[in-house]
Amino acid sequence: MVANRAQGDESGVLDERERTIDDGLEPSGHDDLAVAIPASLTIEVSLPAPVHEPPDDESVVALIDTGVDPAVAGVIESGTSTISLADLSLAAVTTPASPADTGSVAVSDYSRRDRIAGVDMGPESAAMLTADRLIDPRRGPRSAPEGAWQRFVYRATFARVDLGDSARVRARKALDARIDAVLEGGARFVPVLTRKGGVGKTTITTLLGMALASVREDRIIAIDANPDRGTLSERVTKQTRATVRDVVNRAASIQGFTDFTKLVSRDATRLDILASDTDPMLSEAFDENDYNVVADLAARFYSIVLTDCGTGIVHSVMRATLRRADSIVIVSGGSVDEARLASETLTWLEANGYGQLVRNAVVAINTATQGTNLVKLEEIEAHFASRVRKIVRIPYDEQLAAGSVIHWNDLAPLTRQSARELAGLVIDGMPERRDS
Repeated sequence: MVANRAQGDESGVLDERERTIDDGLEPSGHDDLAVAIPASLTIEVSLPAPVHEPPDDESVVALIDTGVDPAVAGVIESGTSTISLADLSLAAVTTPASPADTGSVAVSDYSRRDRIAGVDMGPESAAMLTADRLIDPRRGPRSAPEGAWQRFVYRATFARVDLGDSARVRARKALDARIDAVLEGGARFVPVLTRKGGVGKTTITTLLGMALASVREDRIIAIDANPDRGTLSERVTKQTRATVRDVVNRAASIQGFTDFTKLVSRDATRLDILASDTDPMLSEAFDENDYNVVADLAARFYSIVLTDCGTGIVHSVMRATLRRADSIVIVSGGSVDEARLASETLTWLEANGYGQLVRNAVVAINTATQGTNLVKLEEIEAHFASRVRKIVRIPYDEQLAAGSVIHWNDLAPLTRQSARELAGLVIDGMPERRDS
């Protein structure tokens, strides 16, 4: 009876406590029977996955996603891990495998046109935010068209009638666009050569460089690699006495473009000229290895490297020049022997494994040489047209005939136009992209 009563009393106390808790009141008495409440509460929340990932072409540096061995990582004590970064490696996040390996198209191969067509490209990179894409040409002030009649109509109608640029202006802008084509993947090398001396090879090199530099925004350099005392540096105003020999001797100390510019002369068109050795004893010492040193440094700072080659086609410098060549310019005079020697230069190149360079070559015919008025230039052009890609005539110009400093703006309009056409043809033969 006593046990049953005790159990009944205990049940009554519990019932009373439950009613007290349900009523929101603090229980009174019986502290030894209080219900245990947990000291902490853990709630798990699943967050959504990231909605944005960086584009593949915006490479970042990250730790390689591999496990860390505690024995290598360091000592783990009191819940804190000490990791030695010396045992981990840093690597750049690479893009996916090429389409040929995976059977799919890489993101870098897509374009704005593909996205408009509905191709899933993933996140866009910042490079796609171009002015041509974002700016509406119909808004804002319009520029007056070029051309006397077109400009008159534009102003007379208070900018309501725009006939557009004249045909000559459109042709000029189209040629500018060809010369200013984007070249990706490293410097391009263009040797200017022939087996005949005195046909204006140095003059053609200077004109080509000025035509390129006057239009393009990147850097252009012309290197005098003539081992027989070249005169390329005399075609611009000299700003330094340094030569290719100084570049070879100071190669280890040239750390940036500023150091390199101290060794070149710059024209008003922004063409840089690197002179050859003036001492014949030193010029003979300029060989294939020296040219490679100069060319490697020039490739670091310039987009297009022109090389004024000597007449010694079997010289070691010529071999190093042709190995790097992306395109070549063959210079011919207007006489019979000059044209024949230029053609023999093409034959030598074909016989020595440079047939592709010959087929892609441009021949510049300098009509300022003696005997030009006595020969049929059309026949010379027809001959070279069967062997090379294009031919350009360079007309006679008094400033060029003087053999001194060439000022681009003082040249005759026809001379500048011919040089610009030569520059456009050279760029047309360049691959837009190269691996190195």
